[in-house]
Amino acid sequence: MRVGSTIAPEIEHSYSEYTLATSVRNAQVALVLVIVLMPIGYVLDYFVYRGFAEYFLYLRLCTSLFSALALVALRQSGMSTTYYHVLTASWWLIPSLFINMMIASTQGLNSTYYAGLNLVMLAVSSVIQATMLQSLIAISVIASMYMGACFFGSQHFDVRMFVNNGYFMFCTSAIVLTGNFFFNRLRFREFELRWELSKSRRALEETNQKLTELDQIKNRFFANISHELRTPLTLIISPLETILARYSQALDKDAVGLLHTMHGNGLRLLKLINDLLDLVRLDSGVMVARREPVPLGEFLQGMASAAKQMAEDKRINLAVTIAPEVGTAMLDRDKLEKIVLNLMFNALKFTPSGGRIDLRADKEGEELVLRVSDTGIGIPAKDLPNVFGRFFQVDSSARRKFQGVGIGLSLVKELVELHEGTVKVESVEGQGTAFTARLPYIQPEAGAVVVSRTQPDQSLPAVAAATEAASGKGEAAPAGVSAGSQEWLSNLYHRANLFGSAAGDRSGPPKRVPASGPNLHPFTALIADDQPDMLGFIGSELSPYYNTIQVSDGQQAVDKALEHIPDIILLDMMMPEKDGIQACREIRAATATRSIPIILITAHVDEETKLNALRAGASDFLPKPFSTTELHVRVKNLVDSHNFQRQLSTKNQTLESTIDQLKETESQLVQTEKLASLGRLSAGIIHEINNPLNYAATGLYTLRSKSRLIPDADRDAYAEVLKDVEEGIQRVKSIVSDLRTFTHPGERGVEEVNVQEVVASALKFLSQEWKNKVTLRMNLADGQVIWADKNKVVQVLINVFQNSLDAINAKTYGTEKPEIIITGRVQRGLSILTVRDNGEGIAPEIIGKIFDPFFTTKDVGEGMGLGLSICYRIMKDFGGRINANSEKGVFCELSLEFPVDQPQGVLQP
Repeated sequence: MRVGSTIAPEIEHSYSEYTLATSVRNAQVALVLVIVLMPIGYVLDYFVYRGFAEYFLYLRLCTSLFSALALVALRQSGMSTTYYHVLTASWWLIPSLFINMMIASTQGLNSTYYAGLNLVMLAVSSVIQATMLQSLIAISVIASMYMGACFFGSQHFDVRMFVNNGYFMFCTSAIVLTGNFFFNRLRFREFELRWELSKSRRALEETNQKLTELDQIKNRFFANISHELRTPLTLIISPLETILARYSQALDKDAVGLLHTMHGNGLRLLKLINDLLDLVRLDSGVMVARREPVPLGEFLQGMASAAKQMAEDKRINLAVTIAPEVGTAMLDRDKLEKIVLNLMFNALKFTPSGGRIDLRADKEGEELVLRVSDTGIGIPAKDLPNVFGRFFQVDSSARRKFQGVGIGLSLVKELVELHEGTVKVESVEGQGTAFTARLPYIQPEAGAVVVSRTQPDQSLPAVAAATEAASGKGEAAPAGVSAGSQEWLSNLYHRANLFGSAAGDRSGPPKRVPASGPNLHPFTALIADDQPDMLGFIGSELSPYYNTIQVSDGQQAVDKALEHIPDIILLDMMMPEKDGIQACREIRAATATRSIPIILITAHVDEETKLNALRAGASDFLPKPFSTTELHVRVKNLVDSHNFQRQLSTKNQTLESTIDQLKETESQLVQTEKLASLGRLSAGIIHEINNPLNYAATGLYTLRSKSRLIPDADRDAYAEVLKDVEEGIQRVKSIVSDLRTFTHPGERGVEEVNVQEVVASALKFLSQEWKNKVTLRMNLADGQVIWADKNKVVQVLINVFQNSLDAINAKTYGTEKPEIIITGRVQRGLSILTVRDNGEGIAPEIIGKIFDPFFTTKDVGEGMGLGLSICYRIMKDFGGRINANSEKGVFCELSLEFPVDQPQGVLQP
């Protein structure tokens, strides 16, 4: 066994039993060898120790006798485990004892028979395959017995012979123990692997047995449930056919449409149940091919006629080619019908409008070859090995365009194999697919009656008549009550095969989306479902109360939602192009449709589906099947809630707008009151200041006229002082003028003003502040003019330039240099002048206040906060406007927009 590893108790126990059985068997083999080989050793005695030959023969026969007794003891059955362990572990004592007696008789150390003990030790390891412990005990006992024989048989101790014999016995022991260690280790690993393999095989057999039982239970369940479903379905379909045949003229169009929807989906469900029942019968082995003479030409033409209408609806060319030698063959008509119909309707499903389908029948040797080829979308090469697998679909996503459960082709393969035939598929993606079925061609016996079956009349009157004939009372016929009933049921199943195969197709030309019609209702519902019956049913239920928009895939649902902004959206979970989940996400992502309630309709009711729907933004989900009451209640609740939220949102917007208007009115009232107060204050200030200013101006004139009396050395200083006084007086006059302009804006006329001239004039006034301090760059349009009062424009530009210079002075520059950029351009009927500086800029929270009167960020005494407010007033008077754009600490840009043409209602001087 392995050393240092943990061994499972059950494996250890099994290994012990295995090694005991092996040891018993090997010990018996070893004893047989002793019984046979010991007497043969007499030949060796005769040539080596002839004088002891007779004595040694006696010892050898005794060894064989005792070994035979031990062999008999080992072959006893029913003994205890300890009994067998003792015998298998001690068999070697018999030959070892008698060999040592021979060694003692032949001078001990000088005897050559010590080699016999080496043979015994080898036998312990290789023949008996003893454990490591057993081998170690055997070697120790044999060595001790040899030492005793040497002691009693040797007359004097010969060191040379002792070393020689001891060396070879030691080497033999080392080889035996080493080989035994690795052998037992390998044997245990091999046993462990066999044990695990055996355990896995037993578990697999048990699992397989359980799976077989479960499969049998599943088959019985499908068989039972299919039988149980067919009876109520028959009792649903046949009364519907009777009502449609008898009373359709008395019913309104909507009621007849609902009855047709119920009838069609009943046949579709019946076809699905029949297919499942066929698969169960095939699995259980109870289905057999009931061969009868079938005129293949007439039969295949009938199958093509059954599919002709669907082919014409999809604008597909359906061609049938039947070789003359095909004739009549012995086949199971019903199963052959399912084979052909499934192949044909599969081709119709995957062939686009304008394509071609060929049904061909040939006789090749002793085989009937049926081939259905199309020019459809084809099958990817990676999916070709799986097309005949049960429930396999090339596109199994929720966005697949082609409906089905993946039974048809699987049923074709198994029905063909039931006829001892084969079926194969060849396809090139994007070019088409061809299915070829090969069936044994068995000719009917001479005199066999060929029954020709025409296609049953599918019209509702004929169906109703058949129903009445089957029941005798005009009621649905129970299955299997009479020959008439059996014929009626056979006809029903045949019609289910035809209708059910065709009903599953939703490919072909795009289905017409019903127009939304006039808005007769206050609310609009958008319905998206790829199944026309379900789409029409939900639309008919909601149309009396809502304007309905009906679409057949997820992409149309997203587009129509953005186009019409409905009040509620109903999305089927599984649709082509985009499934309901994806469409819901995209509708929620759009701002215009974000708040519209969405109901997801799904046949999956597991928790994961519900969570996915809610994560995608669905407001609610409607599990199939659902009642019309549930549909109406869910839709009404969501529409009312959405309408309430919309009304609340509208009122909130109105309230917010009203509050904004009140704030604006309040601001205007405050502004008006400020201006009124300023007007009153300005009137007094202007009157009080103008008189002293006139006196000062007169005195200044007198002082200037006396300058000739000043010595020449002081005359320049005198003139400079007078100039400073004059500038102060002009500054006071400017302030007074600004106050007069702001409080009493006059209606002075406008004139055509050259932009370059007024910019130059404004810069000249401020030249002492910007020259050699600020980099000035101008890019004015050639011949750019504006309509305004020239003096007032200069006043505006002075205020704007001064504002830029103040911002530059407030900023500390590093590598960057102070700069003012003046740009002029004419666009959109406006003459625009832009002044941009890289000064301190304006904070975002105050940029909306800079044109308010008396608003300033400067310290007391550095400004009154009227400059930009006056600019705003002047620009408004000229029919223009002034805008500000700024980033704190980076730049400030003031844009002046003047009309290119003379403003209406402004006089020209």
